[in-house]
Amino acid sequence: MSARVVVADDQSAVREGIVMLLGLLGVDVVGAARDGDEAVALVAEHAPDVVLMDLRMPRCDGVEATRRVRREHPGTQVVVLTTFDDDASLFAALRAGARGFLTKDASGEEIVQAISAVLSGDAGLSPAVQRRLLEHMAAGPAVPPPTFGQYPGQYPGQDQEQGRGRIQELPDGLTPREAEVLALIAEGLNNAEISRRLHVSPATVKTHINNLFAKTGARDRAQAVRYAYVRGLARAPGTDVT
Repeated sequence: MSARVVVADDQSAVREGIVMLLGLLGVDVVGAARDGDEAVALVAEHAPDVVLMDLRMPRCDGVEATRRVRREHPGTQVVVLTTFDDDASLFAALRAGARGFLTKDASGEEIVQAISAVLSGDAGLSPAVQRRLLEHMAAGPAVPPPTFGQYPGQYPGQDQEQGRGRIQELPDGLTPREAEVLALIAEGLNNAEISRRLHVSPATVKTHINNLFAKTGARDRAQAVRYAYVRGLARAPGTDVT
């Protein structure tokens, strides 16, 4: 197929395997990145049609890299190719601008089909992902997708002047989910309570907390709460939301 593709994955064996597979299927791989920063740089250099983007990568994760690619290079589409298919990963990637979402057990044919779909203006979603999206839509507002800043006034960093649901740029490379976890920490919730609130596993919550601690420089929850207040990601008790 006539598509120019960048592959982004932090695991060398996986990255090289995907590049080889795509080459055998006639896809022109113009670059391979080890993290999100490299992916964005390769997009700027080669202007590919599509990036196959892993989500969990060092320095700059796949969600943030997707957001940057779609903002800075709107002619390039993003198809997520990840091991993680939890709702948090799915909806964060879609909100960041990904048009496709596959897990790494996808066949070469499925990957090529997803690339072809996004190039034609469609969504390159696996059948399992499509079912989950339909289930969320059918469930209605009682079971909203686990996304950050979905409702006006949900957190102080939301840009009220720019309209409903529009989110300001998050500081220090925080992802929307990490900022949401940080806001819940500021509310006084423990890991188990955050897990239940967001409908994700305790292990996933712990991963988000470790990531946000590293990005904010917080050594403990008290410092994280202070950061949230100072950066406007949470409101101190008794503060009205305007």
